[in-house]
Formats: sequence, C-alpha cells, structure tokens
Amino acid sequence: MPHGTFRDITLASAAALLAALLVAPRLLPETGGFRQLVGSFLPWLIVPTLLLALVALCAASKVGLVAVTAPILAWVVVFVPELVDRPHGEPSADALRVATQNLGADGTADELTDAAVISVQELTDRNRTAVAAALDPHHPHVATVGTVGLWSRYPLSDVERLDLGQGWARALRATLETPTGDVTVYAVHLGSIRFNDTDARNRTLRTLTDLVHRDPADRLLVLGDLNTASTDPELSALALHDVRSGLGFTWPADFPLTRPDHILTRGFTPRAATVRHTPGSDHRAATATLDPTPHVSR
Repeated sequence: MPHGTFRDITLASAAALLAALLVAPRLLPETGGFRQLVGSFLPWLIVPTLLLALVALCAASKVGLVAVTAPILAWVVVFVPELVDRPHGEPSADALRVATQNLGADGTADELTDAAVISVQELTDRNRTAVAAALDPHHPHVATVGTVGLWSRYPLSDVERLDLGQGWARALRATLETPTGDVTVYAVHLGSIRFNDTDARNRTLRTLTDLVHRDPADRLLVLGDLNTASTDPELSALALHDVRSGLGFTWPADFPLTRPDHILTRGFTPRAATVRHTPGSDHRAATATLDPTPHVSR
C-alpha cells in the first residue's frame, strides 16, 4: 500500500472515530468506565480534533482535511448550542436562588449566602462548625444526613434520609415550603467514580432516577455532586433540566475540565446560572436563579 494511501486512511479513520464519539457516546462499552470517562470529558475532544486537522494540514493530506470536517461539525452541532443557549429573562419577585457546593477539605460555603437554598456535600466533623457558623444566620432551616446538608431560608418539612445504594445515607429528600408553593428538593452526593470502577456511581444514579420518576411533585430540584458530567449519557435518564450557563465546568476548581456538580429542575424556568470559585474546595460552586413555572404539565 502506498505511503500516502495509508496516511489518508489513518487520518480518515481517526476523524470518523472522533465524530462517532461526539455524536454517539452511548454506544461506547461500559467496560472499565470507558464510556463515563469519555462522556465526562466529551467537549475536550475538540483538542485531538484540532491536532488531527493540524497533522492533515502538515501532511498535505486532502483526504485527511476533508475527513476532519466531520468531527469539527459534530462538535459544533453538539456544543455550540450549549455555549449560546443561556438562561435569560428578568427573574420575578418569586424567583428562587439555589446553590450547590462540594466543600472539599476546607470550604465553608460562606460565599453562597445570597442563595435561598444551599446544598453542600463533604460535610464532616472538620468543617461542620465553620459551615454552620457561615450559613445558620441567613438560613435557619437545616437538614443534614451524613456528609450532605441542606440550608434554607424557607421552612423544610418531611425530611427523609435516602440510601441510594451505598449502604449508608448520603442523600436526603425534603419539602421546601416557599411563598409560591411546595418544592421537593433532593440534596445528594452520588457514589464516587474511578477509572475501572463505576458500579457505585451507576447504582446510585439508577436509584435516584427511579425516585425522581416516581416522585409526583410538580416542582422538583436535584442539587448536588452527582459524580457524572452533563455530557455523560447516563445522566439524561433523569429527564430533568440541567441548569447551567455554557458548559459550566466545576472540577477541578483551579482549572475546571468537567461538571459533576448539578442543579437539575422540574417545574422551573431558569433565569440565570453561574459557577463560582470558592476558597477551600477543589470544586467550584454552581448557582442558579429559577422562576417557578405557573402551570406545570407532567
């Protein structure tokens, strides 16, 4: 086989593989967590795509240059709408501001006190006192389960400990009593995910999905560290609106590459969404301003 032909086939094959990964990551095998790994960092496939284009250009491969347009177009179709489709519109007087923060080693969430509802994860004996000191004055209604906490300006009722399949409770469900009506809130920290070990995360995500699907609440929030990215195909099964501005990466805090921290909604219209770099944590916080939808149809 002539060298040029082999080069062209190699470049075209690599381009086809990148395009397929971008448009159909669900088709990847779950073995070793490969699907979740690719799904969690899917937007970053633009990097090997551009490198492939550079190689094709340097090699003067017309076939390679034509082929690489496929993954470029796929990336544009998949991600450009997310980059330009941002929550918008003026919030009403009844808008609800929420936040979620994985506290990490030394976070206190005191930068989030402007939110009416704050979900925190990694609440431990080391930081519990500092977090309470920061949030209690502004949020008198508190529910905690294990390392998960929920602070609210509005009363909380029907607080329920949830074991999502980890053998211990690391999630809770509560009713938030707002001036516009009740809101069901799930504050969660799903199972950890590691390369070649996704069973805990997948099991807890399936359990949460089942609970949400059976929950009759018209207005519902899921706040927390789900240990899965917005681009992970497994997350779509929840069938909730993922509120964010752009890609909204939150981890790692110093140079975010993916978004395991989520604000998922049903029965709300997003008006604003931000990501904040908060001291002491290896995660950035996610915040959102939400208007309750007047008429909800399930």
